[in-house]
Amino acid sequence: MATVTFDHVTKRFGDVVAVHDLNLEIKDGEFMVLVGPSGCGKTTSLRMIAGLEEITEGTLKIGDRVVNDVPPKDRDIAMVFQSYALYPHMSVYDNLAFGLKLRKVPKAEIDRRVREAAAILSLENLLNRKPKELSGGQRQRVALGRAIVREPKVFLMDEPLSNLDAKLRVQTRAEIARLHQRLQTTTVYVTHDQVEAMTMGQRIAVMSEARLQQVGTPQELYDNPQNRFVAGFIGSPAMNFIDVTLAGSGEDAVLEAPNIRIPLPARFRSTVGPSTGRPLVLGIRPEHLDIARDGSAAGTIDAVSDVVEYLGNEELVHFNVAGMDLVAMLSADHRVRPGDRLTLTVVGGKIHLFDPETSLSLAPEARAAAA
Repeated sequence: MATVTFDHVTKRFGDVVAVHDLNLEIKDGEFMVLVGPSGCGKTTSLRMIAGLEEITEGTLKIGDRVVNDVPPKDRDIAMVFQSYALYPHMSVYDNLAFGLKLRKVPKAEIDRRVREAAAILSLENLLNRKPKELSGGQRQRVALGRAIVREPKVFLMDEPLSNLDAKLRVQTRAEIARLHQRLQTTTVYVTHDQVEAMTMGQRIAVMSEARLQQVGTPQELYDNPQNRFVAGFIGSPAMNFIDVTLAGSGEDAVLEAPNIRIPLPARFRSTVGPSTGRPLVLGIRPEHLDIARDGSAAGTIDAVSDVVEYLGNEELVHFNVAGMDLVAMLSADHRVRPGDRLTLTVVGGKIHLFDPETSLSLAPEARAAAA
């Protein structure tokens, strides 16, 4: 096992900057997820760890060793690809053993490692099958097994679940999480799916437009996003953003927009300042909206439901306020129908505020973490 350290790493393809000044330390034994939209630089970062892309500037270390110029085969890493990359003419056993045979590992040791990996991944009864005789989930487990038998310092996983159907994806991500708990090997996992990131990562590095936006535990990113991009990317359904204006000051300060009036929580007073009339961006997660039970709610949003998505115990209610499309995640007990008039309130005052010019969070906790 080993740490992985990016020290001011930049990668350019001609005039295109794929990764810009990346500083990130992945701890020994940690499960780190790199997440972000397509083209943000996450896969390029992974490929630089693997040695498949040269580093333009900066230093990359695995453990205490600088690996900028170390060939991939000498980095002691194992990679799991989006496409399973199995040899179709070989049995599962031979696919698992092939890399070890190339390294001239003794036959008895190969057999031990292959059978241990097969036991971990429940592949014992499939060792004599060819890849074409396996399901997608079984093939992915073979690809994982091929990485496990290497007993590397670092596992690199490049969107390994994206070819699986929804049910199998949930099952396999749980298997990968259990596998990490058992092996405790440093793992760097790339995905564009924030649900995968939230459910699997011990820490998450959010990237956008070649830059690292924020690093933290899933709870830290959910509770205290440092900017509007992270706030909108982490959480499903995505956070609602509303253009509001600050009215009043002190204890009387409120956030206003057409059909919206929400008192400014005390924790924001020091960062928002006394500037009445200041434009702000209000962020509210769909799960933090609820129907006001009576007229005593401190802050309200008046809306007419547009589309209702029934999910069993919950329903996603879409509505338009002040020209903005918003979503509330409500209990299905409310039985909301399209066209219903609703008065919504924010549960527990859980709001986020962002500067409309810089997109940075105005929450004291987020500012302290970014400092």
